[in-house]
Amino acid sequence: MNEQAAAGHWDERKTVLIVDDTKENLTVLSAVLGAEFRVRVANSGERALKAVQMEPVPDLILLDVMMPEMDGYAVLKALRADVLTRDIPVIFVTAMSADEDEEFGLALGAVDYVTKPIRAAILQARVRTHLELKRARDVLANHNVYLEHEVQRRMRENELIKAISLNALAALAEKRDNETGNHLHRTQAYIEALMQRLASHPDFCSQLDPLTQELIAKAAPLHDIGKVGIPDAILLKPGRLTPAEFEIMKTHSQIGADALGDAIQRVLSREATRADAQEVPSRSLAFLETARQIARCHHERWDGTGYPEGLKGDAIPLPGRLMAIADVYDALSCKRHYKEAFAPERVRALMVDGRGTHFDPRLLDAFLQLEDEFLAIAEHYRD
Repeated sequence: MNEQAAAGHWDERKTVLIVDDTKENLTVLSAVLGAEFRVRVANSGERALKAVQMEPVPDLILLDVMMPEMDGYAVLKALRADVLTRDIPVIFVTAMSADEDEEFGLALGAVDYVTKPIRAAILQARVRTHLELKRARDVLANHNVYLEHEVQRRMRENELIKAISLNALAALAEKRDNETGNHLHRTQAYIEALMQRLASHPDFCSQLDPLTQELIAKAAPLHDIGKVGIPDAILLKPGRLTPAEFEIMKTHSQIGADALGDAIQRVLSREATRADAQEVPSRSLAFLETARQIARCHHERWDGTGYPEGLKGDAIPLPGRLMAIADVYDALSCKRHYKEAFAPERVRALMVDGRGTHFDPRLLDAFLQLEDEFLAIAEHYRD
């Protein structure tokens, strides 16, 4: 153990690995660099590749080209192929002085090319320069890594804030209807289960990529946001609605869709008038449009007898068809202020009765395959 280590001090000098098959060359190069740098040596290409895996890992390598068995070019190729050593700067030190030799070495990834006989001052200057460049690159790389992590952190934070805000907004609408937040959790979980099952269905696989599934699931809690525009006397009525009252109740779909549509237009208009305007992220618009489709179309029926537009079949956007399954199942299986919860057998019978009339037959078949999972979700988020 040297005096520095014994005293608890570490050698902070940069480490240079010198690779040469000639002992005299190793001695000369070590003498030239030893006063300023921590020097390690290897007398063959094979030993050099072992040395770079040992502490302290070299900050720079001086590499002879002409060595038996494994020449410098082969060593450099091996260094560049290893993720742990590919960024160590390598300076070729060789008696070969032809331009094509230098070009070949630089093309392989060497940072410099020094010819023998060595001039001490020039070698020292080259080594210092490339160590400083490496330090600058490392600082920049670390800064870039920090910035990437910071961007990801802020994106996660923004997504969390958005999710909390949207769920709070949706919960306010549900509270007006005497619903609990668990209705939102249940319907969202039902939709997620349906989409996972349908993602491999030939009719839906192209429409239910992971990103689209995420958008639909996050937008689902906004399906009844339009209920904020329904009078309490109708929304909270404990008994059956009159035909006139029901017509007013039905407008909640269009109210919600219009509110979300207006939000899209306001965002686009605001960004278009800003001096520093940038393109609105397509993901943000896709989310709002998905929420708008769900709010508008979750009461449409497969046979065209639903509302507000009487859309039929595949003309009903898929998010609305998915929400129809989830919303009706939850309405049937849970207690509401105007009804008691139905037994699972009756719920199943009523859902099956809606196949091809109320519901897309393919979605209803997926529901039937997932019935036990739906029951588990209902139990997990029980009111």
